[in-house]
Amino acid sequence: LQISGYLNLLANTIDNFTHGLAIAASFLVSRKVGFLTTMAILLHEIPHEVGDFAILLRAGFDRWSAAKMQLSTALGGIVGACFAICAQSPKGAGETIAWILPFTSGGFLYIALVNVVPDLLEEKNPWNSLQQILLLCTGITVMVLLSFT
Repeated sequence: LQISGYLNLLANTIDNFTHGLAIAASFLVSRKVGFLTTMAILLHEIPHEVGDFAILLRAGFDRWSAAKMQLSTALGGIVGACFAICAQSPKGAGETIAWILPFTSGGFLYIALVNVVPDLLEEKNPWNSLQQILLLCTGITVMVLLSFT
């Protein structure tokens, strides 16, 4: 098995840990914020996990082993959520979310900008660039609309 598969598993576990932190901290704010955060992370995770599965297959894992390893990385999310809940201050959830949400949000924004913006700038076909920008704006609009419900 190639080392890239194991590195991908480590990165996926850390990614899931931060997702768990974000979801738990969001529910500490309110149900609405928690559901919105969960929805955003789910929409991100579906294609992300499919891609990670393909990376594991390419690294030499068989389908069953790759599936088991992908499921094991999900424990990172549970650990992250437990960490966020256990990190609550006796004074209330306000102090906990004061550092967790900015930390996770900043990380997500950084990763998105590092991955998305260079691809948009390298795109030669203006129609493809326009489609990507429209889809990005559609995603933002959907999240804004969901926040009003």
